[in-house]
Amino acid sequence: MKTLDKQIENFIPFLDLLKQLIRIPSVTGAEHSFFLYLKRELEELGIQTSYYDGLLVAQGNNPTRGMFSAHIDRHGLICTGPNEFQFAAFLEKNKSDLNGNSLSEQMFESIASRYINQQVQAYEPWGGSYLGIGKITDVYLCEEINNLIFKVDGFKHLLPGTPIAFSDKLKKNNDLISAQLDNVLSAAIIIYLYQNGYQGTAFFTAQEEAGKSWRYVNEWFKKQNLSTSELLVLDTSPYNTRQDADVQDIVLRNRDANAKFKSPLLKMLKNFCHKNDIKYSCKDEFIQKQNKLLKEQNLPLMTLGSTELGRLVKESNKKIQGTTLQIPTTGYHTVEETASIKSVKAILFMLRKLYIDNDIK
Repeated sequence: MKTLDKQIENFIPFLDLLKQLIRIPSVTGAEHSFFLYLKRELEELGIQTSYYDGLLVAQGNNPTRGMFSAHIDRHGLICTGPNEFQFAAFLEKNKSDLNGNSLSEQMFESIASRYINQQVQAYEPWGGSYLGIGKITDVYLCEEINNLIFKVDGFKHLLPGTPIAFSDKLKKNNDLISAQLDNVLSAAIIIYLYQNGYQGTAFFTAQEEAGKSWRYVNEWFKKQNLSTSELLVLDTSPYNTRQDADVQDIVLRNRDANAKFKSPLLKMLKNFCHKNDIKYSCKDEFIQKQNKLLKEQNLPLMTLGSTELGRLVKESNKKIQGTTLQIPTTGYHTVEETASIKSVKAILFMLRKLYIDNDIK
């Protein structure tokens, strides 16, 4: 990885960018202020942007030279009544597209206790104005509405519909970075690439945690009467331990629970990894291996997961194809989600060489 270290010598500007983005709340269903921040950053770079409901499209001077997608919503709460707060992604109005096989749905009960004593901040959903700080004192599953109910000190004055984000900032510990990285990390990667000469297209999507982001991208392709086999979806990928996460620098996929991914990008990325000594694994193969062990122990099996790309492939009747490129993390869906700097550098190096330097040999 010596080549990588030379190429990404000045990593500080990326970390500075990531720090800024992390501080801007973007709760599922209340992403407007974050979209506007991204729009300004891109337009200052001379990148053309178009803002639709649930979707910000960025296009440089060569829009066909690369096509990235990243969701920009993060988990948080929504005020739903007098001193009542629910998990935003699992509100009845938001979860219509959750089909029971996403990792979010499987995990939301098990991670509930992690949020106790978590500091949170309320904000105005359109302008993003700060509305105060509170603290989560209790959280429990309400079976009647199939959602998490939170008790929060300090927010009795809030009106229904007010979004509440987990207070967060980037933490660096040796070779690891931590924050609520899913999926602000991917947004930072795309902005950084534009800062360094990327001139292709990027989609920033809302409500992925509620299973809806694919709709916004699919609708854009329909309106433009376009199709593609080379959509690259950036995200994080959860692992239970650092040992499991550190087996690979990046995570690819052959498929998810919805569809197989058939794109020239997958072979291109694998070849690039071999050529540049970047360790990779395919998440679907990892899950299948884990399921063999679980089956032997008569334990519940893991799902292959429902991804934005899988839904796009399925619902577009394969008119939209591509592959995923993910950073392995631990502490999924918390403000302690952790990634290795080595993994982040690997993706920055890879995307810069392939989409800016045009090194596709």
